[in-house]
Amino acid sequence: DAEAYVLVDGDDTYPAEAAPEMVAAVTDRQADMVVGDRLSSTYYTQNKRPFHNFGNDLVRFCTNHLFGGKIKDIMTGYRAFSYQFVKTYPVLSRGFEIETEMTIHALQRNMQVENVVIDYRDRPEGSESKLNTYSDGFKVLGTIARLFKNYRPFLFFGILAAILAVFGIGFMIPVLNEYFHTGLVPRFPTLIVCCFVLVAALLLFISGVILSSQLAKDARDFEFQLQTVQHWRSSAKKEN
Repeated sequence: DAEAYVLVDGDDTYPAEAAPEMVAAVTDRQADMVVGDRLSSTYYTQNKRPFHNFGNDLVRFCTNHLFGGKIKDIMTGYRAFSYQFVKTYPVLSRGFEIETEMTIHALQRNMQVENVVIDYRDRPEGSESKLNTYSDGFKVLGTIARLFKNYRPFLFFGILAAILAVFGIGFMIPVLNEYFHTGLVPRFPTLIVCCFVLVAALLLFISGVILSSQLAKDARDFEFQLQTVQHWRSSAKKEN
């Protein structure tokens, strides 16, 4: 039951002297998550793995554009958290995708996020990364897609519905054009498939509407959860 929590990778790549500034952002400026930003300082000169650098940029671009964030370093292993964040964050991931999950949780819940620029040094000699560039990279992108579906269901299913609708209408137009000119439908299989595709698009759209309504209820439940957490914190302070 701390005022602030610090998370740091144990690979000696992050400076311990940056921790007080990150904690101060939580305790003094009421930040819910403080991101230790490596990418704005020495990361690209210290990190000798080009695919890691590309992956960091790709994940940052996808997350910020899909969820409306301005976070400088999505995959950093150096963060500070508030009491409210720690008590309301559901840990669902088991691997390197957890950084992305924490970030999206903070953005989706409209929590206050700050970036603190930190120095980064490459891991010491003899130390090996457990990160697999390709398999873990695909897991991270999969996590972004999964959370995009969960947190932006109307947009997610709306995009899929629009894609199917475009294909369905596109292939149906020649069939309808031929029918209006000749009164005949010689390509019945095409017409049937187009109808199924348009029905699937309609179902996806309806799914997005239903899930977005459920998401609104989830947001209300989260506000009640925050109030409960705040009550726990006030009770703990009184006992101390």
